[in-house]
Amino acid sequence: MHNSSDSPSPNETPESAAQAAAPGGELEALKAKVAELEAGNKELRDTVLREKAELENQRRRLHRDLEHARRFANEKLLNDLLPVYDSLERGLAVEGGDVHAVREGLSLTLKELLRIAGNNGLVQVDPVDQPLDPERHHAVSMVEAPGKAPGTVVTVLQKGYVLNDRLLRPALVAVAKDD
Repeated sequence: MHNSSDSPSPNETPESAAQAAAPGGELEALKAKVAELEAGNKELRDTVLREKAELENQRRRLHRDLEHARRFANEKLLNDLLPVYDSLERGLAVEGGDVHAVREGLSLTLKELLRIAGNNGLVQVDPVDQPLDPERHHAVSMVEAPGKAPGTVVTVLQKGYVLNDRLLRPALVAVAKDD
């Protein structure tokens, strides 16, 4: 009888016969492949951890920058307002001055305040002699106004304000009524 383990079977290739003949070689090749895959896995894990840490650092920086921006958003505006405060304090410090001079000082201070507000996007809504605009005006009364078209703003009781094209406060107005 012929021993089947001594001769290759018809389905066996010379490589598989060599691997079967040397099971230690196949084991070594598999161990090398496992080590290679483990090294690649470790490298990928390290890369993921570094990326995760970088994302966390960016999130913290963004949070800190947003908090800083929120805390100091009005810094420029308030710095611009300091001269107005100074003018008002100087005006209040005057003892028994001329009423005309005090009024003139207040007028200049108001003009400076309006200039600063305008530079920061604030616009007054003063609609005298304009048609009532319910989007920007709030009619609180109707008055007789000869010579004025019905629905026309006759008096502004309180000016309104728009901040960067967004209504901040509507103007309180009196409107001409029908004759």
